[in-house]
Amino acid sequence: MRRPELIELKRGWRKIRGACEVAQQQHGLDWLWDDTCCIDKSNSVELSEAINSMFDLYRSAQLCLAYLGDVPGGEEAAAEGSFFRRSRWFRRGWTLQELIASDASIVFLSSDWVQIGTTEEEGLAKVVEEITGIDYQLLMTPLEEYRIVEVRARSIAERMSWAAGRETTRPEDRAYSLMGIFDVNMPIIYGEGGEKAFHRLQLEIIRRSSDLSIFAWGRRIGSPMSLDDVEAKGFEIVSSSTRHGLLAGSPDHFQAAKDIVTIASVAHLTNSLGIPPVRKPHFYETNHGIRIQLPVRPFHLDHGLNASSTY
Repeated sequence: MRRPELIELKRGWRKIRGACEVAQQQHGLDWLWDDTCCIDKSNSVELSEAINSMFDLYRSAQLCLAYLGDVPGGEEAAAEGSFFRRSRWFRRGWTLQELIASDASIVFLSSDWVQIGTTEEEGLAKVVEEITGIDYQLLMTPLEEYRIVEVRARSIAERMSWAAGRETTRPEDRAYSLMGIFDVNMPIIYGEGGEKAFHRLQLEIIRRSSDLSIFAWGRRIGSPMSLDDVEAKGFEIVSSSTRHGLLAGSPDHFQAAKDIVTIASVAHLTNSLGIPPVRKPHFYETNHGIRIQLPVRPFHLDHGLNASSTY
């Protein structure tokens, strides 16, 4: 800066200084990384490199500090309607990777820099699960077991459900903030729009994974959640007739996919469906969309006079 004496007047200074004091005085650390000042957002090359490597930065951290500026100190985090439960931090797109990337503990700090608790505490981890939908046991996975291995063992649909309802300043960042969670990289193209960015993300995932749960989005048959319930939570339900075909248009479309697991094997799938053995399903992108072969079976829908079978 040309006038370093003005740095304390800049937005975010108090947060950076407070984080440095906590890291050094309470945890004995000499270095701290903060995206507020450690990324030159005016440099497109540096910004793209930082976004593509941000997940690994969190993964390598000895400690992750989560500053909740809208949560006052001294309150009971687990209480119904607490400021902790309503914090904007849990609705931001970029903070999802902070929660699950690091093999170290996440330390939550209130607006006055008082420690609320950590993800090593079972009680608080369960509260975070209630807020985010992320399995509390995953949040508590100890360092020696490598949390990232457990994260990437979860189905694509379940991981997508963690991002449902989150917000970012730029619409494209809803997709870009998920690259590390799915272990993919892609060019950063601001201006392409959120749907196009999310479409590209799913294509990159398909190139690296054979997990069919990427197609398990939208409202499911037999789901206990009514359409009114889903809309009340702020999630959009769309049919499979979107311009992306088999692919979802937003992480929000996976809101009901938290309990979807990856099929262990094709044999397990066919046995469960009661159909003859089939080859392992494979799929890929063509100029007409996604090409895929799947075993199907009829499913009877009983709606009185409108009873029908679907597949």
